[in-house]
Formats: sequence, structure tokens, C-alpha cells
Amino acid sequence: MALQDMCKWQSPDTQGPSPHLPRAGGWAVPRGCDPQTFLQIHGPRLAHGTTTLAFRFRHGVIAAADTRSSCGSYVACPASCKVIPVHQHLLGTTSGTSADCATWYRVLQRELRLRELREGQLPSVASAAKLLSAMMSRYRGLDLCVATALCGWDRSGPMLFYVYSDGTRLQADIFSVGSGSPYAYGVLDRGYRYDMSTQEAYALARCAVAHATHRDAYSGGSVDLFHVRESGWEHVSRSDACVLYMELQKLLEPEPEEDASHAHPEPATAHRAAEDRELSVGPGEMTPGDSRMPAGTETV
Repeated sequence: MALQDMCKWQSPDTQGPSPHLPRAGGWAVPRGCDPQTFLQIHGPRLAHGTTTLAFRFRHGVIAAADTRSSCGSYVACPASCKVIPVHQHLLGTTSGTSADCATWYRVLQRELRLRELREGQLPSVASAAKLLSAMMSRYRGLDLCVATALCGWDRSGPMLFYVYSDGTRLQADIFSVGSGSPYAYGVLDRGYRYDMSTQEAYALARCAVAHATHRDAYSGGSVDLFHVRESGWEHVSRSDACVLYMELQKLLEPEPEEDASHAHPEPATAHRAAEDRELSVGPGEMTPGDSRMPAGTETV
């Protein structure tokens, strides 16, 4: 109160989001240029890819991702962390431009912390997804690339949302984002069940990311596995993707077949029955299964 009286200071409006980033028309571009057109012409065109996934089940939410950060054909970092914690009960997977994802998650962390101080409790996962979607949608068309899956546990139980930088917000039980997502979806669609056990969920997430890293050139490194429970999130493991894939292939290999002669021995009784039948048939007689001409028949 004394500071306001002496310096004529007034607190800023804290009701709305305050990302402290330039407005959509305030970017430093040459005069007479449209920001979207300028970025499309002069912006960098570097291919990037990743494999991230998240799914909701009875015991919480599982989040898994590879650790390779690529920039075109160059592997910028083989051991990056693509699952970012927001607070004790919320974390998110990151796919897109690494700098954009890190920046917007820092903004989200700050906004959720301020709202917790004002309201006395943490916002729900749906509120966090709606806030992030609203903040990023203001910069639509400025080459912002953020695709994330928000995984958390609130008063409604385990929750999972997908948020994209154009403002898209979706809710579902399974999400996979990145260039390796088609391969991960193939494994998830085959083995996912809502009532699976915790160990089955761990194995399914590892298997999906490992198969995606084997097929997708932009994914690789290791497999990070996180589990969001009612008590909070935990980092379960980080496994080498190549070693994990080899172990999975060994489990799927069929057992070697034994020799056919030992596996299916021909019974001795069959030989004896055939010999007895040949001895009982005379030279002029013919059995129903014999197609040969009888010995006593002349050929015309």
C-alpha cells in the first residue's frame, strides 16, 4: 500500500493470461511485409520428427516418448526429455519445435501457479488445456508449432487432452503425436484395454515407442516412461530403444521345430497292416484302392 502511494504504482490486471509475448501484429519484420508471408518465404524449412504417446487407463495416465531431437538429417540431441512436468499432478508430451514447446510450457506453469495462488487450488486438467489452447490460438499463422498431450489427475480422475498450436483441443483415451505416431497407433490399437494392469500398460507403452523408433528415421535414442497417479506423476524408466526392440523381437520369435521324423514317428503297426494286406491279395485279385490291371486280364 505504501509503494502505491509513493510511486503511484498500480498492479496490472491479473484476471486474464499474461504470456508477456508480443502481440500478433507486433513482431519485428520489415515494413510492408505480412508476418505470415515473411515467415513462409524466409523462415527455416527443417524437417523434424518424434514419437510421443499417452493413454488413459484404470490406474492413471501413461506418457511415453523417444529422446531424439532432430534438425533435418542432423541429430541435435540424442537424450532430450520430451515429457515436461507442469506441476505435481500434470505433465505433457512435446512434439513440434523444441523452443516453442519449452517456451509455452513455462508460460503454462506460471499461469497455473498464479491461478492456484488466487483460487487456493490447482485448476483441473480441462482448465489447463483450455488455457493453453486460448493462449496459443492468438499466434495462429506465425509458424508456431506445438503439439502436446496433457496428462493429469484431478478431482474427476485421470484425464487426457490433446492441444495444438492453432487452438485445437481434443479429449480421448489414446493420443500419439509425431512422425512415428502411425507405427505407435498400430501397436496401441491392438493391445490397449482400459482395465489393463500397471505392468501391462508399461509394456504396451514401451513396445509402441520401440517399434516406432525402429521404423521412423527421426525417432530414436531411448524410451522415457512416465506414470501419472492419484498421488502425482513419477518417472518410471528410461530404456535404450534399440536394446528394447531387440528384446521384444526375441520374445516374439517362434520356438525351433523338432525333426519331423522324431516329432511324428510312423507307427510300426501301419507297416505290418500293409504287408498283411499285400500277402492276402492274390495275383488275380484287385483291391478297391488299387488302380492296376489284374494279372489275369489280357491287354487288347
